[in-house]
Amino acid sequence: MDLLTWLIVGLIAGILSSVVAGGIGYGILGDIVVGIVGSFVGSWLFRQIGLASPFPGLAGTIFIAFIGAVVLLFVLHLIQRGRAV
Repeated sequence: MDLLTWLIVGLIAGILSSVVAGGIGYGILGDIVVGIVGSFVGSWLFRQIGLASPFPGLAGTIFIAFIGAVVLLFVLHLIQRGRAV
């Protein structure tokens, strides 16, 4: 993938995951970072479970990045709650 594709996938996955996680987003750069890190988390999770993307091409990449970003935000929320207690 080229850089522009990484940025677009990261932005879409970051925005969608922040909406699902109950937030309002982290700004354009924050959403891109969450989406890109989420794509690594999602691809690692899918490999560990032994699953493949249910969609071909870019849609599958966005789906895996979205799932990974949701997991990432969930873990970050758990860590933040642990610090607040």
